[in-house]
Amino acid sequence: MAQSNEDLPPAWLRDYATIEADIQRLEEFATKLDAEVRDNLAPHVAPIFDDILAELPPAYTDFPELLLFLESHTATAQDTAYTVYYYQDVTGGFAVAAGEVSRNYRGSDAFAAARVTDVEAALDKTAAGATDA
Repeated sequence: MAQSNEDLPPAWLRDYATIEADIQRLEEFATKLDAEVRDNLAPHVAPIFDDILAELPPAYTDFPELLLFLESHTATAQDTAYTVYYYQDVTGGFAVAAGEVSRNYRGSDAFAAARVTDVEAALDKTAAGATDA
């Protein structure tokens, strides 16, 4: 049976060796990455948000440089909060996707060829696959 184009690498890369993945190691990676996010990142997220959301005293309005600094500080704090939250969500998403792909191929040949669409579908179910349009 002929392989579909979806399962083939790009034409310019077809003379390169295939990449082989050990499904059991992928499952171990998924488990360890999930534990890392859950045990070593998640507990620290709330204190980071508490620090970021700490209300600053009002600035002296006749000091425009200080007002500009506080505006910049607030914007940076919000960006930091979004980044920390997004990092936690996306990293957890990679763990979920890796776990799903490893479960789907667990009973197959040790070096079965996962299709790109399988990996993309697993990622699309998580924040790791979300795209900003």
